[in-house]
Amino acid sequence: MLEFTYQLAISLFAFLIKFLAPFNAKIKLGVEGRKGLLEKLEHSFAALAGNRPVAWFHAASLGEFEQGRPVIEAYRNRYPDHFILITFFSPSGYEIRKDYKVADYICYLPVDTRANARRFIRIVQPRIAFFIKYEFWFNYLRELEKTGTSIVSFSAIFSKNQSFFGPFGGFFQKMLRRYSHIFVQNQESVRLLTEIGISEISMAGDTRFDRVKTIASQARELPEIASFRNQAFCIVAGSVWDADMQVLIPALNALKGKFKAIIAPHEIKREEIEGWRAKLGGTSILYSEMTDGQPESFDYLIIDNIGMLSSLYRYGDAAFIGGSFGAGLHNVLEAATFGLPVVFGNKSYHRFQEAADLIQEGGAFVVRDSNEVKQIVSSWIQDSEKRLEAGKISRNYVLSKIGATERIMRKVEELMG
Repeated sequence: MLEFTYQLAISLFAFLIKFLAPFNAKIKLGVEGRKGLLEKLEHSFAALAGNRPVAWFHAASLGEFEQGRPVIEAYRNRYPDHFILITFFSPSGYEIRKDYKVADYICYLPVDTRANARRFIRIVQPRIAFFIKYEFWFNYLRELEKTGTSIVSFSAIFSKNQSFFGPFGGFFQKMLRRYSHIFVQNQESVRLLTEIGISEISMAGDTRFDRVKTIASQARELPEIASFRNQAFCIVAGSVWDADMQVLIPALNALKGKFKAIIAPHEIKREEIEGWRAKLGGTSILYSEMTDGQPESFDYLIIDNIGMLSSLYRYGDAAFIGGSFGAGLHNVLEAATFGLPVVFGNKSYHRFQEAADLIQEGGAFVVRDSNEVKQIVSSWIQDSEKRLEAGKISRNYVLSKIGATERIMRKVEELMG
């Protein structure tokens, strides 16, 4: 009965996204990107892949891709002659990483209907398939199992409120039993899976720690950002949404003149950004407006492009992480790896293990409103030793967690024979 319900829901989903596409730009990108995809693959994939073994990596979106990137690149180094296919579910991943050079082919994942899954697996014929973090697709997993493909999930994390552990968990547990191996982030996930009889599991940790270590080592020097900062105390507000800025702006205004801020929106919306600038009490400049003039004379620099954030943190003294007052907390590790203390809102951090860990250890701080943002930033400005100690905790936390990629690759080598 549950399988019938799943198949019906997937078919309804496929219909709905086509119906909604004209009214939503993001959905439209996904629908257009999938149009004719299987036909295109049927005509070209075999010739592209040749006789090379195919390794298929699937990521829901950009965040999961970045989480999986260390494993993708380690796989490429270990098996340089294999064909790497990457699929995305969301346009926010595909559109930004569709030209990623490590992969041989990148496309959307067709919706998980029986027919799509059967056809896609028949065309691609992967030797090994990787699903990053939360991706569990019933029909794809069943078709992969039928073909004897090794199936790996990594950086997965489980909690007792997930469907796998509920009253109808039997159906969802079928998906887990199809994996050749599941690499999880924490001991709680090991316990939950063990209790339902899943044995092919290992606690490898989170590959994002390996990724942010690499990011830190490869961070670009940005002389224009250094010029803007000009020795002043600087806070980087990373991946912020409007809900974050409504809390952050009053705190920034209350401390005007005591520091500078680099503001990197999660999405570039011109009207929204202009609205923020109108509310900010100090002077602001867009990154696209910077010239060789006097960027140091401005209080706020707003980044109106995508892709710079990971290199911006090196110019900060502290970081405010966006998404925490609404959409969902974004990556705190990119800031922590540069030795920055981090602050974020109290509404959406609870399901992020690293956020909870950093709070407990003293590298991260939770705020409820603008007044608390003002208090914590003011304390960092006034007490540099306190700030530096919190930043040291953040950096050491990241360094203590690296190594998941190596543990995963050892198992992959076993599965590949």
